[in-house]
This record gives sequence, structure tokens and C-alpha cells, in this order.
Amino acid sequence: MAQVTVREAVIQDISQLKTLMIAYIVDFYQYRQPEDEKLNGLIHRLLEQKDGIQFVAESEDGKLVGFATLYFTFSTLRASKVAVLNDLYVIEAERGQGAAAKLFAACKGYAARHGYANLSWTTAMDNLRAQAFYDKMGGDRSDWLTYSVNPTIGIGD
Repeated sequence: MAQVTVREAVIQDISQLKTLMIAYIVDFYQYRQPEDEKLNGLIHRLLEQKDGIQFVAESEDGKLVGFATLYFTFSTLRASKVAVLNDLYVIEAERGQGAAAKLFAACKGYAARHGYANLSWTTAMDNLRAQAFYDKMGGDRSDWLTYSVNPTIGIGD
């Protein structure tokens, strides 16, 4: 089992991080690849750590094998800031070897150290592997349903 180190992403990680994010978006989730300018902008914004932060899992040979993204927001119910674990991805060859657990622990620890009232995340109903992982990590399943809509401008706007 290869040893991985988890740390905050830095500017030198951009090339490898971008490759991982494209694999996550296109290969894993089957979404259209985002425009280069938009993806670069997002990575740079996260490196600023104002709206969120990214952690990377790095192998002993310096190769990035996974990443996790936290976004910062607020909860009216908690009257406090909260963190959203938006992404947790490890390349297929490294899954089941502890990188995901280390990435999750880094996110949980970051949220605790920085005074976030809650760390939440969403996963697909059919992603049973992720659900089993989050159950193992001590996650509580929510009673809330997640909805989404593409923003449009229409009557009354």
C-alpha cells in the first residue's frame, strides 16, 4: 500500500489538480468538461481560500492521487458559518487504500479548527460505495432532500 500525504493545495499543484478535476467531472460524473478559463478561475479562487479550500492527496513520488473541496457558507438555522464538502475524489487505482479517509479527516479537522458549526455533503442515491464510506466516517444521513434547478430569467424576474 502506497503512503499518501494530505495537505492544502498550493499553486504548484495546479496542473495535476486540474487533470484530477477533469477526470472527476468528465470521467466519473460524465459531465461536460468545463471551459479552461472557468476551471482555472475556480482553482485560483480556491487557492485564495476565501470561498473555499482544496486539499490534495499526494503519493510518495509527488503524484496527486485525489482531492477534496470545501466551500464556505452560512446556515440560518445554526446562525453560524458552515462548510460544504462538495468534492471528494481519489483515482481508481488508489481507492480503498486510505487516501479518501485522510482527505475526509483533513476537511473535518479544518472545519473544526476554523469554527464551522457543521460539515455537510451530498452524494448520489446510486453511489453506494460513497455512502458506505461516509457511513464508516461517522456521517449522519439527513432527513432533507436535495433539489436543484438551472437558473433562468422569466416572467416575474
